Amino acid sequence: MARTGRLLAAALLCALAAPQTAWATTVPVSPAPGHPAGAAACDLFLHRLPGVGPALCRSARLEPSGSWSQKGLPLYWRDVLPPAAPPQESAAPAAPLRVLVVGAMHGDELTSASLALHWIALAQTAGQPVHWRFIPVLNPDGLLAARPTRVNARGVDLNRNFDTPGWEHDAPRHWEKRTRKDPRRWPGPAALSEPESQFLHAQMDDFRPQLVVSIHAPYGVLDFDGPHEPPQRLGRLRLDRVGVFPGSLGHYGGVQQGMPVVTIELDHALRLPPEAEVRSMWRDLLRWMDARLLKDGPPGQAKK
Repeated sequence: MARTGRLLAAALLCALAAPQTAWATTVPVSPAPGHPAGAAACDLFLHRLPGVGPALCRSARLEPSGSWSQKGLPLYWRDVLPPAAPPQESAAPAAPLRVLVVGAMHGDELTSASLALHWIALAQTAGQPVHWRFIPVLNPDGLLAARPTRVNARGVDLNRNFDTPGWEHDAPRHWEKRTRKDPRRWPGPAALSEPESQFLHAQMDDFRPQLVVSIHAPYGVLDFDGPHEPPQRLGRLRLDRVGVFPGSLGHYGGVQQGMPVVTIELDHALRLPPEAEVRSMWRDLLRWMDARLLKDGPPGQAKK
């Protein structure tokens, strides 16, 4: 109850304190009757996603998670389960590796959502013992704003809103001193003040991923936080660790929770890499997972 009260109070404070921004969606939210699975999400997002056609979008079969953005847009997801194991007489098959893939945490990084949709198609034929959970668009309000924005509808940078140690002191100070109160990087009035970050935090708790892949743009590097030897490259992207920030997903997941967080920074926010590069990054990720997580075994999860 105390935590719920704090979140409600933070939400009210955020509504009063957030920078004012004009927001507008350009397509209807409600799907037409009889739409196939995933069509509603495609109606909502497709016009904003570079390098994604109607057939690929529909094949992703995104489903509403039951959670919503600040403006009331559904947060979509898709689970891709491993292929059925053949019957075994002696021992039960090992539990599949759980991998969470998150795109468009920043709404103006459109290619991050596009890459997640391409990877859903590839995951369906990967054949590895992996349970994938994809959240292609964590920040639909930012992505569908009249001009896409990094922040959500309250003006909060979701990648600075996670509950990392010392957030109350460190996140505001970092925003004020290091970013000079850059409105694109406002961490919010309290940790987990936003419905989108609350949703992703719940996935970390409930799904308990053994790997998180967070897709961003446009810095053209590969970042990593947490245990295990990091991948040195994914396609053309090379490892270049940029450090951790108060309230970031890498800080929360990789440092605090002890789960590996691979952060992909694509070269461009509006232009998806060629298909060959999309597949090359995917193959390199699978090779690293096979060597470091499937063969060595996933890292132990931090106790809650």
